[in-house]
Amino acid sequence: MKKLEFFLKNLLLKILLLSKKSRGAAQDKKFDQNSKILFIRLNRIGDALVTTPLLHEIKESLKCKIYVLADRKNFVAYGNNRDIDKLIIFERGVKGFFDILNFIKNEKIDTVVDLHDDVSTTVSFLIALCRANNKFGLEKDNKIIYTKTVPKLDAQKVHVVDRLLEIKKLFNLNQGESNLSIQYYLTNDSIDKAELFLSANFPVSKFLIGINISAGSKARFWGIENYRRLIKFLSGYNVNILVLSSPRDANDAVEIAAENYVNFFSTDFGEFAAIISRLNFLFTPDTAVVHLASAFEIPMFGIYVKYNTTDMIWSPYKMKYESIITTNYNLEEITIEQVIGKLKPYLENILHEHSISE
Repeated sequence: MKKLEFFLKNLLLKILLLSKKSRGAAQDKKFDQNSKILFIRLNRIGDALVTTPLLHEIKESLKCKIYVLADRKNFVAYGNNRDIDKLIIFERGVKGFFDILNFIKNEKIDTVVDLHDDVSTTVSFLIALCRANNKFGLEKDNKIIYTKTVPKLDAQKVHVVDRLLEIKKLFNLNQGESNLSIQYYLTNDSIDKAELFLSANFPVSKFLIGINISAGSKARFWGIENYRRLIKFLSGYNVNILVLSSPRDANDAVEIAAENYVNFFSTDFGEFAAIISRLNFLFTPDTAVVHLASAFEIPMFGIYVKYNTTDMIWSPYKMKYESIITTNYNLEEITIEQVIGKLKPYLENILHEHSISE
C-alpha cells in the first residue's frame, strides 16, 4: 500500500506540474517587519537543525514574523527557538494537508519557503496549491511551482547549511561572510536537569567525553564490542566517560557501559541537548547529535556511512572534527584499530588545548 500511495502521489504531482503554467520571474518585494514568512522543513531532527542558521539570518536582518512548519519527528529541534514566532506541526493525511492550506490563507502568509534540499512530494503539493504570493526554494526538478528559485550548489562540494543559505538571495540579503552557526536554545529547566545528573554521576570534574551510540537506523550501529573497546581505549586518559543513547537503544547502552561507566538517555530532547552542551568531546555516528555538537562548539569524531552517494557528509558546520567514512551500507567495515589510529592524535591534541585553556 505504501508503494502504491507513493506512486499515486508522484503521478498526481507530475500531472500538476505539467498543467501548471510558470509565472515567470516574480517582481522584487521589499521584506520587512510586516512580512509573514512560512518556512517548511519536515523529516528528521538533523534536517531541521541545519535550517536554523538561515532562519536566524532572516530574523536578524528583516525583523519579520517567522512561522515554521515542522514534522512530528523533528519539531523538537525548533523548540524554544527565539527566531521563530510560531511553530506548526504538520499532521499527515488529507485533513492535515488542507488545515495548512487554510492556515496560510487565514494568516495571510505572504511568502512560503521550501527548505528541502531535494524534492518532497508533499511539500510540492502544499506550495503549488497554497495562496501565498511568493513561493521560494532551491532550483530542483519541481522549480515550476515556485515564483523564485536560487541555484542549488554542488552537493559534492558545498555543505548543506551553505546550500540552504543561498536562499538569502531571494530576500535580497548580503551574501558576504558571516558568523552564522547551528542554533539550538536550551531552557533553564533542561540545563538544571543536566547539571543535576552530571554532578551526581561525576563528583570529580574531569574532561568529559560523550560516546553516542544511537543513529537514525540500525545500519549505523557500530556494535557493542566495538564501543566497549573504544571505552577501554579512552579510559587510559584522565577523563570522565558518558555513554549516550536514544531510549530505543537504552539496553545496548547499559550493556556497553556495564558497571564501570555511566550511561544517559532521555525522552526529553532538551535535556539530552543540555547534556551534549556540557561535553568536552563527542564520539558519534552520523546523526542529529552532530549538529548539536556544532551548536555548542563541541569538538567531534564521527563515523559515517556514505553509501551510494557522492554528496558531502553532513559534518559539523564550521566546527573542529575528524571522521572515518565507509562507502559500505553499514558501519561493519570500520574497525576499532582504524578508529583508534585516527582518533588518538586528534583527541590528544584536543586534550592538550584543553589543558592550556584551563
